[in-house]
Amino acid sequence: MQSRSLALVLALMAPCIAGAADYAVQSGSTLGFTSNFQGSNFDGHFDKWTAAISYDAAKLTASKFDVTVDLSSGKTGDNDRDSALPGPDFFNVAKFPQAHFVTTAFHQQGSQVVADGMLTLRGVTKPVSLNVVFKPQGTGATLDVTGTVKRLDFGVGGGQYADTSVIGPDVKVTAHLVLSAK
Repeated sequence: MQSRSLALVLALMAPCIAGAADYAVQSGSTLGFTSNFQGSNFDGHFDKWTAAISYDAAKLTASKFDVTVDLSSGKTGDNDRDSALPGPDFFNVAKFPQAHFVTTAFHQQGSQVVADGMLTLRGVTKPVSLNVVFKPQGTGATLDVTGTVKRLDFGVGGGQYADTSVIGPDVKVTAHLVLSAK
């Protein structure tokens, strides 16, 4: 009798301890950034990146993002800027070809969901928080993420480019992910 009770309790608890839903990133997804050069904003994006997404708005503790970015795929549409980005003063892709972000926790901040995580860029790992908007759609979802990275915290744009009156200190990161359930 006791083993039946234990089995019943475990069966009832299973949905509560289940993990978040896993999603695959589909075409139409984007990973971009906005910064400022000599008083003018410019936009850029990365062509090559991967993201492992597990998310459940009702079980944020079971949710996780794991994103890897090929830094050599960064483009802004300006030839001078695009040729400088992979170089030693900015991303230094010869030494640090990838950036990596992995969540450590999610929390509600009013009506906003925030993903806290660790970003590794140019061999430096620091905490970064991102605002998350998750919208279920049929068997998939869209996921929009925004946040700000302090570029000098990671040594991006060092040397002569460390002057924040020339290149702004903040880089806004944006992502729009089209997801399908795995």
